Amino acid sequence: MTQTTSQQTWPRPSRHICWLMAALAVAGLAASDALPFLYTNARAPINWTQPQLDDWKVEVQPRSVVPHVELKYHANRTSTETADSDEEFLERLRALRQNHSSARMLWYDAAAGDGLTYPPFVDKALKLFNLKQVAFEIENSVLSKVSCTACKAGAGLLQHYIKSGKTDAELMKMIAQYCTNLSIQSPRVCEGVAQLFGSEVIYVLQRVNLGPDELCSFIIGDGCGDVYNPYHEWEVIFPPVPKPPRLPELPVPLEAAPFFKVLHISDTHYDPHYVEGANADCNEPLCCRLSSGRPASPNAAAGKWGDYRKCDTPKRTVDNMLAHIADTHKDIDYILWTGDLPPHDVWNQTKQENLEIIKETVKQMTEKFPGVPIFPALGNHESAPVNSFPPPYVNQVDISINWLYDELDVQWRRWLPQSVSHTVRRGAFYSVLVRPGFRIISLNMNYCNNKNWWLLLNSTDPATELQWFIYELQSAEFSNEKVHVIGHIPPGHSDCLKVWSRNFYKIISRYESTITAQFYGHTHFDEFEMFYDPHDLTHSNSIAYIGPSVSPYYDLNPGYRIYYVDGDHDTTTRLVIDHESWIMNLKEANLYGYPIWYKLYTARAAYNMKALRPSDWNKLLNDLTDNQELFEIYYKNYWKNSPARPTCDAECKKRMLCDCKSGRSHDRRHFCADVESKIDEGSSKSWKSWFYRGLTNSYSLITSITYLPKYLLGYG
Repeated sequence: MTQTTSQQTWPRPSRHICWLMAALAVAGLAASDALPFLYTNARAPINWTQPQLDDWKVEVQPRSVVPHVELKYHANRTSTETADSDEEFLERLRALRQNHSSARMLWYDAAAGDGLTYPPFVDKALKLFNLKQVAFEIENSVLSKVSCTACKAGAGLLQHYIKSGKTDAELMKMIAQYCTNLSIQSPRVCEGVAQLFGSEVIYVLQRVNLGPDELCSFIIGDGCGDVYNPYHEWEVIFPPVPKPPRLPELPVPLEAAPFFKVLHISDTHYDPHYVEGANADCNEPLCCRLSSGRPASPNAAAGKWGDYRKCDTPKRTVDNMLAHIADTHKDIDYILWTGDLPPHDVWNQTKQENLEIIKETVKQMTEKFPGVPIFPALGNHESAPVNSFPPPYVNQVDISINWLYDELDVQWRRWLPQSVSHTVRRGAFYSVLVRPGFRIISLNMNYCNNKNWWLLLNSTDPATELQWFIYELQSAEFSNEKVHVIGHIPPGHSDCLKVWSRNFYKIISRYESTITAQFYGHTHFDEFEMFYDPHDLTHSNSIAYIGPSVSPYYDLNPGYRIYYVDGDHDTTTRLVIDHESWIMNLKEANLYGYPIWYKLYTARAAYNMKALRPSDWNKLLNDLTDNQELFEIYYKNYWKNSPARPTCDAECKKRMLCDCKSGRSHDRRHFCADVESKIDEGSSKSWKSWFYRGLTNSYSLITSITYLPKYLLGYG
């Protein structure tokens, strides 16, 4: 169903794999006999063997064609809430203090006041690779040539040891030892990462014939160059049906028309082992557990309702949020649930523990919202190890993903029709006709996840998901249905494979008259993502709503979204009419002992938007670029009004607005040049204004001191 082309694609890094690569990079320097192969240009001839794909046919699968949701009657509900409903919170919001903090690292240097010391034998490696910089970049998911060099050295060394005949056990032991000796992580985290991720990485590297350049370009993405690799280039095939002519401008939904009230919950990251008072300032990827050790001071103790540091959501906070939603929003028509249920303890997770968390949270949602349809999407943390989602052709019992997809089919069947079972068990994606003329399609975005190492074997439309997606959209177009798309990883995020994202972008453009909204999570921030006609960037054709996380991980307040969607009537657009974000101030909850959930903002009122069509969001993006005051409002909402949010300079502003404009991953230069130039121009003007204002103020101050000799002022 797909065809290959000759272009290139590369995403960005898996944090825990990069830890392994960083350790191996230094190992390469410690073993002098290993150095020559690390930088050799000699390459073995590529003998690519494509994995045997199955013969699954999209067009013969059953489809959901009967409306699945029966709407309930909600008395006295004729429109969204009034525009002045935010006023009761305004005074308290103004009073919230902005306590700025800098980014934190997991590795600390004692000499520099941050606690980290390296073994003496790696001094040379530190000078060459600057592991502290690598550690910082991995932790903050901003990878440069420093991390790229370390990745290539580590990948080369690992491939060398694989070819030399070392066993999997020997390789994983070596990885754990170097990780520990270099203080990249704590011994137990190093051991867990080596055991969980090492076997998978070794399995894949034994079956691909790619050099360190190709591997690290695939893993890290643009930060490691666009290295040509013809084996990860492919194109989906569209049916020979002309694209319907687009409207000059989408109509604005009628204000007084019926609507759906929709709850969006994402990234719960429920931690069953969260303990109030535990160490919240530990030196591991997840804290606030008994195993995190005793807090060094009262300020380092985990709060009752959660913590701004590297801690996930305690059960009492999840329970309180769901009870608040059920009590405050009694008229919810359906729920979008976009994944990431387990916590961030990625070094010691098991399949059974993750399944138990899925079962427990599904049971909790069912009890809190009886009779309310829920449409789930799969996150990247549901698998064990995290990000590991083998495509269907990887069907060995010990490494197949069937253990997860089969259980998801059982759990999701509480809300979904039986007709979706075949696609859920195949790839955790599905399509449901919600109401006459209105369909929801849930995608498994882990098949675009560049941290999913299984895609190195073959990234060509895993599980035939995108080709199936086209078939569903074409059928919807024939039936005059409008479609909402839900998933976890936003397609424009740097965690999404470039080639997958590029194909997805084409699909959105082709079916822009059918797809009226997209909904994702994953980033934990409150934001959005734009899509444009690939051949006309002045035409915005779709909007992706990226919902806030429930988890405060990290430096965030817990939050959720409410959408108002154009409902059942003769002229319905199925567009989002408006949306509002609700949060709980974690600092106040821990201080006063009880959380208060409140509406942070309503989109149209906060940003002065006429409607929420793609063109309206594009206008907002331009306004955010030009209007610093408006951008500061957006920045506050992006961070869910967290008192721990850092300051945002011009580079920060460029990154954020470029994220908004880039619905296609790893292509920022194509989308962001105008935004960046405007911000640079404004920043330059602001700097000059500040400079001259400073000179004027200094001169006024000096001249006001009357007793200074005149020659000091240039008069003598």
